[in-house]
Amino acid sequence: MQASRTQSSCPHHRRLIIRDDKDTASAFIANYIIDRIKAFGPTPSKPFVLGLPTGSSPEGVYKNLVRRHKNGDISFRDVVTFNMDEYVGLPREHPESYHSFMYRHFFSHVDILPSNINILNGNAHDLEAECIAYEEKIKRAGGIELFLGGIGPDGHIAFNEPGSSLASRTRVKTLAYDTIVANSRFFGNDIAKVPRMALTVGVQTVLDAREVVIIITGSHKALALQKCIEGGVNHMWTLSSLQLHPHAMIVADDDATLELQVKTVKYFKSIEQVASTQGFTQTLPDISITTSKRDSIIEKLDSPRSPKSSSPFVITSSSTPTSPTSSNNTSKTLSVHNTKADTQRPVTPEPILEKMSDRLPPSPSPAFAKLSVNTPVQRPITPELVPDRMSDRLPRTPEMRAVTPELMPDRMADRLVRTPQVAGQGLDGLVVDELPLSSMGQRIAV
Repeated sequence: MQASRTQSSCPHHRRLIIRDDKDTASAFIANYIIDRIKAFGPTPSKPFVLGLPTGSSPEGVYKNLVRRHKNGDISFRDVVTFNMDEYVGLPREHPESYHSFMYRHFFSHVDILPSNINILNGNAHDLEAECIAYEEKIKRAGGIELFLGGIGPDGHIAFNEPGSSLASRTRVKTLAYDTIVANSRFFGNDIAKVPRMALTVGVQTVLDAREVVIIITGSHKALALQKCIEGGVNHMWTLSSLQLHPHAMIVADDDATLELQVKTVKYFKSIEQVASTQGFTQTLPDISITTSKRDSIIEKLDSPRSPKSSSPFVITSSSTPTSPTSSNNTSKTLSVHNTKADTQRPVTPEPILEKMSDRLPPSPSPAFAKLSVNTPVQRPITPELVPDRMSDRLPRTPEMRAVTPELMPDRMADRLVRTPQVAGQGLDGLVVDELPLSSMGQRIAV
């Protein structure tokens, strides 16, 4: 009963699990992988396909897996692995090749079959053909069930550095200078010894996995975590592509969360607290939906269909995976019901252009049926349409113009009337408005 409850609580969003330090984060991921393998129940004909990384990030995870295997808690005999990347031109026996890394930290300490180990060959004669063949191997294995990964300080997954296409597949990749400098610590801090090219799985190759689990530890990767959790999808931070995955989980330590907002950290911790109170501390995806089933449905949806098809493809309960507790009779009933409903759908007529004139009756109206062509139409007498002004509405009265003097230019000088000068005297007798100034008791002397 507890197992069914755990499977039914499948998280369909990104989960951020925060632990105190790198050791507790690594132990959490190792226990999670073991629980996933046991819940899957792998067999020789149906192995569990696991994607694996290299570098310093997963070393603690591999250490815990080896310890649990030696304690008899897990077997890797029915597990098939696909590694993320490999250097180009570096011999397989080189101590810093990813072949050597994986055998040194993991493969040599567990019971995995050598035939189930898949690592890209960086010394292949045709590197492009090697990448294409690697993708085909993954498909033949049924797809990757769980892809474990680490990131760099710039947020790259595998060797998908900033600027990589989010739809990329396994390919040959030229390494950025920052990556070469960062990896020089594995080559005695000698940049000249670090390979300049590598083979790597693409971003889309990782996203095609049933589930993706990423470990992020250390304050030097805090900005990359912040861009993935609080930022948008951006090819300059390929880790942000996990926002497009329905089953992505990031496990980080406290130092890696330094760039996150306080409310973001509290939010994800509250989710984990609620899950733990319900007994879902190790929440597993619904393993009834396998990668191969999902891909078969996608192929049906993406298959080209004739434009004359009367109905689209309908996903019934028989075409989608069902949970182990679902009834077979119910599936058949739903399938028959959906098929019958699909065949009875009415065929939609072809769309035609409708004009307003098509809505008018085809025959003339009875009111005009008796009128001949030459019969004049009796229109009611209506006043002529003229502009309507408010002044036109007032009754006109006869114009009574008052008698007014002729309009003459009025100047102040013209109002002064000059009188004849008297000899021997100055100006005298000036009048204003024809009134002599002398009459006013004033004289103007010259």
